Amino acid sequence: MWYEKFIEGLAGQQIINDSKTPSGRVHVGSLRGVLIHDAIYRALKQHGIEATYTYGVDDYDPLDDLPADGDPNLQQYMGHPLCNIPAPKDSSAADLAEHYISEFFDVFSELGVGATVYRMRDVYRSGRFNEAIDGILKKSDIVRKVYAEVSNAARPADWHPFQVVCENCGKIGTTEVTAYDGAEVTYACKPDLVRWARGCGYEGKISPFDGNGKLPWKLEWVAKWHTFGITIEGAGKDHCTKGGSRDVAARCLQEIFGDSPPLNAPYEFFLVSGAKMSSSKGIGTAAREMANFLPPEILRFLMIRTPPKRTVNFSTDLEYIVKLFNEHDRLVEKAITGQASELEQKQLRTIEVSPESTAYHPVGFQLLTALLQLPHIEIESEIAKRTQDGFSNWDRVVLARRLQAAKYWLDNYASDEDRFMLQETLPPSAGALSDTQKAFLNKLGEVLPETELSGEEYQKLIFNTARLTPIDQKSAFLAIYKVLFDKERGPKGGALFCYLDKSFLLRRFSEVTYSRDAFWSETGVTGDAFDDWLAKHKGDVSEAKATKLINTVIPDASSPGHGAYVKGKGVIEFEVTLADAKKHLVRVLFSDFEGEDIDLNSETEYLEAYGNDLISEIGLRESIMITNIGKPIRFTEIGIRRIPPCSPDHDA
Repeated sequence: MWYEKFIEGLAGQQIINDSKTPSGRVHVGSLRGVLIHDAIYRALKQHGIEATYTYGVDDYDPLDDLPADGDPNLQQYMGHPLCNIPAPKDSSAADLAEHYISEFFDVFSELGVGATVYRMRDVYRSGRFNEAIDGILKKSDIVRKVYAEVSNAARPADWHPFQVVCENCGKIGTTEVTAYDGAEVTYACKPDLVRWARGCGYEGKISPFDGNGKLPWKLEWVAKWHTFGITIEGAGKDHCTKGGSRDVAARCLQEIFGDSPPLNAPYEFFLVSGAKMSSSKGIGTAAREMANFLPPEILRFLMIRTPPKRTVNFSTDLEYIVKLFNEHDRLVEKAITGQASELEQKQLRTIEVSPESTAYHPVGFQLLTALLQLPHIEIESEIAKRTQDGFSNWDRVVLARRLQAAKYWLDNYASDEDRFMLQETLPPSAGALSDTQKAFLNKLGEVLPETELSGEEYQKLIFNTARLTPIDQKSAFLAIYKVLFDKERGPKGGALFCYLDKSFLLRRFSEVTYSRDAFWSETGVTGDAFDDWLAKHKGDVSEAKATKLINTVIPDASSPGHGAYVKGKGVIEFEVTLADAKKHLVRVLFSDFEGEDIDLNSETEYLEAYGNDLISEIGLRESIMITNIGKPIRFTEIGIRRIPPCSPDHDA
């Protein structure tokens, strides 16, 4: 995993840091930095390296844009520190910054994030940054030089990197410092300094210490790194471009304090359906909403499994969500069965929310969305009955989370195509299925056992029946979904069968009728095609048997004195077992006849004789077998069975 590579060679105490400006509801993209740093923190601890993870709330930053959900009355506070602005009337928070960050920290708790939180208001007001502020202001000329050289940003000769809280109007975003005498800064609150707030015009001198102002955020980075001794801090890719914020801060740190910058873990954006998000503009999904949707272990997995330098493009599309859950669940199932590698075990410890959170039996997301839409099912008790080695209390916790996720998805994201309703009668659209699909359903009904099977056993039964029809898997499952839900997709068939009444399934599959003549036409192949199939599986055949079938139909009653109009087909069905023990059926069509005045008995005898010749023609002699597939096939059964003619109305 990427975090294992990241910490290679690290030794001694590590201090990891991340931060966020609470300028609106925090979007889910901000969780990427949180969880990337948390993964590094956990990896260090797993390797026995002493580590601390701190998370800063940049609540001394000015309000520079109205939050998407903000009251228009907030306009009067533009430019004020976020921590000095009243919270909305319906909020229990003491100020606007706490109003937004408290929701985010609730998500932290649910995700098991191990960070120690600090607030910049406290850091400034406590005087903890005084030494760094003094050092930076005394070397303002160096800061101006770095800005010009690294990012081509020119600053006036009297510009100093500090923002005072105006003594007259209380704004911090509209002040500019022009001098520092070692004890006080000279500043002005300028009406036109920024476009989003208007300064009051006040001018004065004040000490820059003990919370009277703040550093610009690039220099605030410098002060944090120097004061806290931070050794690891990543940032979004927009801050890590050449000449960007990270480069400016790192150069200032080196030239002002002689310190080396923290190890960087630059990370790409978290997108939702291809769109970047913004807290203040309300673009994207809030972290709280995503945490309401995805269970915490899935949300951690989503953020951490992708290397930081790759974009996460999240989608609420069912296919994406099902794949996300399935990939996570395969990891958990490996751990349960003792098959997880050492690296996979470390990965599990990195995504776990609590120590017991990987010891459970995951239930597929798509199955739960289907079960929620089936009538009269007590989901928890039904799943508990089918959990072979016991259903623990933690299983109940995880299942409850997943049911909540499935319900949230159905209520907020599901399309009409994703919604299922078990059809009480056979849907008319089932008539559009191919005869092969209909035959598959009939065969599936024939082999469904009366005894209960596990989901995997049912799934295996479906696959086996498909190979022995034969039909491709996609068409087979489409047929199941069509006759049960009148849909073309659905949950994993085997898992679904566990929760449906067997008599209902048998009745539904047997209701589907098909034409054997059309079925054989759709699935029959030539002798050459069978030779090609054998060549493809050269050396894999372990056993085979052949059965010759003659199907005859009398579609029209004959006129008096004339013979019947007869049509029919002859096939040889080869059931071949390969080395993996899977059985396959290949249906070779050797005759297709129709016409008047056909003597059905003699025709059948002819077809049987012709079929015997075909056995030689398509390569079933031992010498041919050695040439074609490398070893002879032993035919354990060669049967000849004539299927009785059926009437025109019952060509089934």
